[in-house]
Amino acid sequence: MSNIIAIVGRPNVGKSTLFNRLTESRQAIVDDFSGVTRDRHYGAGEWTDKQFTVIDTGGYVANSEDVFEAAIREQVMIAIEEASVLLFLVDVTTGITDLDDEIAKILRRSKKPVFTVANKVDNNALLNETSIFYSFGLGEIYPISSMTGSGTGDLLDAVITHFEDEPEEENQLPKITIAGRPNVGKSSLINALIGKERNIVTPVAGTTRDSIRIHYNQYGNEFMLIDTAGLRKKTKVRENIEFYSVMRTIKALEEADVVVLMLDAAEGIESQDINIFHLAEKNKKGVVILVNKWDLIEKNNKTVKEFEEQIREKIAPFTDVPIIFTSVLNKQRIHKAVEAALEVYKNRSKKIPTSKLNDVMLPLIESYPPPSNKGKYIKIKYITQINGISPMFAFFCNLPQYIKEPYKRFIENKLRENFEFSGVPIQIYFRQK
Repeated sequence: MSNIIAIVGRPNVGKSTLFNRLTESRQAIVDDFSGVTRDRHYGAGEWTDKQFTVIDTGGYVANSEDVFEAAIREQVMIAIEEASVLLFLVDVTTGITDLDDEIAKILRRSKKPVFTVANKVDNNALLNETSIFYSFGLGEIYPISSMTGSGTGDLLDAVITHFEDEPEEENQLPKITIAGRPNVGKSSLINALIGKERNIVTPVAGTTRDSIRIHYNQYGNEFMLIDTAGLRKKTKVRENIEFYSVMRTIKALEEADVVVLMLDAAEGIESQDINIFHLAEKNKKGVVILVNKWDLIEKNNKTVKEFEEQIREKIAPFTDVPIIFTSVLNKQRIHKAVEAALEVYKNRSKKIPTSKLNDVMLPLIESYPPPSNKGKYIKIKYITQINGISPMFAFFCNLPQYIKEPYKRFIENKLRENFEFSGVPIQIYFRQK
């Protein structure tokens, strides 16, 4: 079960700022003008060892009286259906508006946990003003300032009590999720692999609205394939089916071991693709990038290299990812995509013996030690791999606090050069010895 927190509320109450706070990112554009959020934002967060996905439902504004009917109602309904917990964000500086009342009415009928979050409580004088929100009849009010972060710890402490524990996985087969925007060929890929018209395929983008699981057992390979609803960047209010698709895709992504991110060769890698890529990376999933419709591209001997460079530039710093060029229509290299995904699956669960790790890495570190800081020399003495669902390494040293990000990246690159971890995020920790 994926734990999804959906932030709902009228425009300009600070949903994007709260999203940035909970995901510790600057992903959502924040501005004083209402309706700045045009694309859907989704990111990974963590609180006291509980991981979750946060969705900013956005607030489209058409400068008209029907803004609620046109956009927010649909998004709230979808969030109620798909999210684990709903954060109903209101603005203490403006009090209750008709739009807030309308949203509260829908939330009162839902069976999901709802937290009324009074935002912009930037000083104690505003604290008393939050009591007005008890009139919604939704229980406790959580005063926060998403700008400074005050109150968000108490909020998250309460929110995570509603999360479901991860169930024991009965099926131990590798799980490969096919993800990407609508109409890039996800369903066609699965049909080509299994040799039947298992999914409905039409030229209309967004035909697949739900995740479909297929047991694949052919040519000596056995795994679970998960076909997801596509993601699309949308500015039209009425296309809220895309919001639904995003939530379903996130659930499928979180269940996966490896995410095959499909791109359209004609369109390249877009912001929604990068969003999903980084969400997979943050959730420590293996990743393979599959560039479909390659048969439609005019090519010379430099095309593949240039295309690869463009993709790696946009997904940096995690660039050690297999990129496969395919034509699902012509069944070109589709089995190479499967092989790459299964190779990444193996890399994700790879364990390096401690002796080998130290034999290879310590001489490299000795040749290129961490830069001294304030006249203090850092000595890395010992390395071990920590047990986890993806590769994690602990480097024991005398002054871990002085090791900076560039050196951490150098260490990661050396691990990748010497031990095959293509397609897999690596976590590195420096600890006191």
